[in-house]
Amino acid sequence: MMPERGIILDAGTGIFRARDLIETDHLDILLSHAHLDHVIGLTFLYDIMQGKGTTTTVHVAADKVGTIENHLFNPSLFPVKPNFIIQPFEGESLKLSDGTPVATIPLDHPGGSHGFRFDWDDSSLAYITDTTAAPQATYLHQIQGVSTLIHECYFPDGFEDRAALTGHSCLTPVAEVAAMANAGRTYLVHINPQNESDTPLNLDSVNAIYEKLEVAFDGQIIEL
Repeated sequence: MMPERGIILDAGTGIFRARDLIETDHLDILLSHAHLDHVIGLTFLYDIMQGKGTTTTVHVAADKVGTIENHLFNPSLFPVKPNFIIQPFEGESLKLSDGTPVATIPLDHPGGSHGFRFDWDDSSLAYITDTTAAPQATYLHQIQGVSTLIHECYFPDGFEDRAALTGHSCLTPVAEVAAMANAGRTYLVHINPQNESDTPLNLDSVNAIYEKLEVAFDGQIIEL
C-alpha cells in the first residue's frame, strides 16, 4: 500500500491492515490477477471502508472482470453487491482515478497475470508478482532502471521444476533479473507461507549476482 497516494497492490487477506492506513478520499486497488489469494480481500472492503467516506476503484485486466463479478461476488458466496467500481484495463497502461498513468506488464503465470510500474519525478516502483523469473523474462525491459523493485520469490533454489509448474520464482533467477534490470533495491515478497524458517531464503548465496536484496516483512515501511 502507498497510503499518501491512495494505492493498494493486490487484495489478499492482509488488506485488513489498510483500514488504519487510509489517508485519501479515494483508493485505487490494482489487481495483478484473479487468483483467490490476490482478490479475497475485496470481500473485506465493507468492514475496511466503514465510516471512512472513501470511494474505491479496482483496476483489473478486462478478461478477469467476469471472474470477480460472477464468481467471487456470486450471491451464493457473497450476498451483497461490491462496494467499489471496477475499471478494466487493456493494453500497455491504465489510469488511476486522478488520471495518473501506470504501466501494465504482462507476466507468465497460469491464467495470466500483470505487474505494474509507477514512474514519478524522483523515483520509480515496479511490482512483479506471480511469475517465473528468468534472465530471458519478457518483462525485463519494462523494469529497467527502476528505483525499487518488489518481486515475488515463492521458492528457494532447488525447486525450479515446481516453480515452472506453478508459475512462481526461485531465488537465483530473481537476483539475476534484478541485476539485469539494474534495480536500485529489491524486496522479495510472496514467499511460501509454509516455510516457517527465520531465513526462508539464503540471500548470501546470491550476493555475487546482486547484493541489494531484502526479504520483506509484514508491516514494513519503506520510503519510495
